[in-house]
Amino acid sequence: VSDEKKQMVANVEKQLEEARELLEQMELEVREIPPQSRGMYSSRMRSYKQEMGKLEADFKRSRIAYSDEVRNELLGDDRNSSENQRAHLLDNTERLERSSRRLEAGYQIAVET
Repeated sequence: VSDEKKQMVANVEKQLEEARELLEQMELEVREIPPQSRGMYSSRMRSYKQEMGKLEADFKRSRIAYSDEVRNELLGDDRNSSENQRAHLLDNTERLERSSRRLEAGYQIAVET
């Protein structure tokens, strides 16, 4: 189970990095848009960045909770938290994937413009 969690954490970290790179690419594209159209895309970028910040904060909290869970398991204090943690990690992964899809769609719009 621990290897599965490590794999899941590594996967989320990889997806977060990919999302960060997409945001950077999108920002570069938005800078190239004519000024009269740039405002709408700039506000979308701010929204995407805020969402990304929330996802990263959620992931960080999950990692901290996971560390606490590991410590509790080592100390013999297992209170059904592993299932809660697993559900939380899965939920964060799903949210990250949804946000990544939205970022990719926004990137495509920026490129098409």
